[in-house]
Amino acid sequence: MTTTSVRFREGAGRLCLDFIRTLRYRGTPTASEELPDGPALAAWVRQCGPCSLDVVADSAQAARARELREAVHALVIAAVRTGDPAACGDDARQHLNRAAAAPVPVPVLDASGEIRWRADDPVTATLALIARDALDLVTSPAVTRVRECAGPRCGALFLDGSRPGTRRWCSMGTCGNRAKKTTRRARRRGSETEV
Repeated sequence: MTTTSVRFREGAGRLCLDFIRTLRYRGTPTASEELPDGPALAAWVRQCGPCSLDVVADSAQAARARELREAVHALVIAAVRTGDPAACGDDARQHLNRAAAAPVPVPVLDASGEIRWRADDPVTATLALIARDALDLVTSPAVTRVRECAGPRCGALFLDGSRPGTRRWCSMGTCGNRAKKTTRRARRRGSETEV
């Protein structure tokens, strides 16, 4: 049984980039799937999407979400590395276009005066938002600010919002901190061998 109390990583700068992070440590031997089933997908939608109530997902939706995630990743990588989003391939492009065509969540003013987001199918609606966000990102000037984390075990993509545009890590609290510790240890070892 999968736990749905997982805290998913956010803060990549765009919804689609946060969604890509659900395959943790992409491209490494320790890659970890965070959306193995419907309950995990529902938990991600509740935490990261606009719809937080009545979210239920099944294994078929989880499989479709993983396929969309890989299409989004292919799209963003193609745009970043080649400058041509269409280089992601026909399958990825068609998958993204189909997902983006679904209805998205709509705002509803509740009795307390707060905005709640509603959708007949919150999971499909959130996936549509992700696909639309990805398509918007790769066709906007912001795509030049998408970076691949310099952490050798990470594989995350993030939007570099720093003024100089030189951010190297997806998070200073994790990958950046690891890099600093590694550098510090190497310096200590170097100074010990010089004595």
